Amino acid sequence: MQFKTLAFLSILSILLFTGCEQKEKKQEEAQQDISVKDTNTINLKTIDNKVITLIEENGAYKVKEYPNKIILLNFFATWCPPCKAEIPNLITLQNKYQGNFKVISVLLEKNKTNEEILEFSNSFNINYDVTNSEDNYKLANKIGPVKSIPTMFMLGKDGSIFQKYVGIVPVEMMELDINKLLKK
Repeated sequence: MQFKTLAFLSILSILLFTGCEQKEKKQEEAQQDISVKDTNTINLKTIDNKVITLIEENGAYKVKEYPNKIILLNFFATWCPPCKAEIPNLITLQNKYQGNFKVISVLLEKNKTNEEILEFSNSFNINYDVTNSEDNYKLANKIGPVKSIPTMFMLGKDGSIFQKYVGIVPVEMMELDINKLLKK
């Protein structure tokens, strides 16, 4: 009889603690949901100290500073030969579609100062925004994750991801995609 009572109390205490653990997990999940909502805004700092704000809503990334524009997010590094090779194409696209299109380069390279990146940018005559901030990595993980460079994401005017490019991409392919988005 004493064994049955002890077994019953043991099972009851296990169930009680399991129930509390579930409640604690639900509270932790609720707190995580709140923190995820707080992380829906990503602030990228450009090398000329402007801030570009991306707001993620339901998988779309709206750029506050460039509403109703097609955005090309270009994840790159200064040491990457294919990244350097595609810069002239990005400059051409930026010039050709400047009223409807914006290139934003997102540096994925640690320990680079804005001065170093500005020198790099000037040496290639880059005419688009180049960002250098910790939130660059946050964006790369959230949108991708970005596993190799160069990687680019073309966003429609509504912020939805229209196309993902990995590696060097012919300018003609990007132009076809831009024109498809302009006709939407």
